Amino acid sequence: MTNSEETDKSLPDSSFDEAQESEAARVKALWDSYKSSGDRKSRDELIIEYSPLVRQVAARVGAGLPSQVEHADLISYGVFGLIDAIDKYDPDRPVKFETYAISRIRGAIIDELRSLDWIPRSIRSRAREVERAHAQLEAKLHRAPTDAEMAEFLQVTPKEYRTTINRLSNVNMIALDEVTASGSDRTEAMTLLDTLHDSSALDPARSMESEETQFLLARAIDQLGEREKFVLTLYYFENMTLAEIGEVLGVTESRISQMHSKAVTQLRARLANE
Repeated sequence: MTNSEETDKSLPDSSFDEAQESEAARVKALWDSYKSSGDRKSRDELIIEYSPLVRQVAARVGAGLPSQVEHADLISYGVFGLIDAIDKYDPDRPVKFETYAISRIRGAIIDELRSLDWIPRSIRSRAREVERAHAQLEAKLHRAPTDAEMAEFLQVTPKEYRTTINRLSNVNMIALDEVTASGSDRTEAMTLLDTLHDSSALDPARSMESEETQFLLARAIDQLGEREKFVLTLYYFENMTLAEIGEVLGVTESRISQMHSKAVTQLRARLANE
C-alpha cells in the first residue's frame, strides 16, 4: 500500500474525529452559556440535545407497564426529569451528564406514575407476592391451587387470604376502549365497552313483542262497547277512580266496577285467542 493510499484512507477517520470535537465544543459552549448567565435559549438547545435520553428511558420503563399507559405520556413525564437534571447538573463534577440525567428522568416518570395510581404501594406489593405464590404452587401441583393451599403457602389463615383477595380485586384495571378481540378488518375490532350490557338499550326481541302486544290490545279494545272503552280510557289513561267515573256517567260506583271487570275479562279472552 502506498503512502498516498494510507493518507486517503485516514481522511474519513480524521474528519469524523474533527466532527466529534466540534460537536463536543458546541455542547460545552451551551453548558457554559446556560450555567454562567442562565440563558434560556441555551437551556432549550440542551433539552433538544439530550431529548433522545428521554425516549430511551421511557421505552425501558414502558416495557413493564400495562398497554393502556401511553408511551407519549411517559415521554412528557420524562421531559420534566430532563429539565430538572439540566438545571441541577454541575459540569465541573467528574460525572457524565447522561449518567446523571438517566436516573433523574426515570425517577420523574416513576414518581408521576405513582401519583396517578390510587392503589397503595403495599397492596401492589402484596398482589405481586400472591401472583408469585400462585405460579409456584401451580407449577408444583400441575393444577390451580385452592384457597386453602394458597393460605397455607402464604402462612396466613383462610379468612385472611380471602380478605387479601378482596382487597386485590381492585388492583387490576383494564381500559374500556382497549381492544379485546379483532377480526381481519379494523372495523371488526371489539373493545371491552362493546361487551358491557347497556340497561338503557332496547332489546329488539322485547321491543317487537311489545309492539305486537300493543297492536293486539288496541284491536281488542276497539271491539268493546263504547261505554266499556270509555270506562277503560278514564280509568287507565286519565287516572280517575271508579267513583269519579260513575259521577261522569251518572251511575253507581258498583256499576262502573262491573263494567270494568267485564271489559277486562273480554280483553283477556280475546288476547288469549290471538
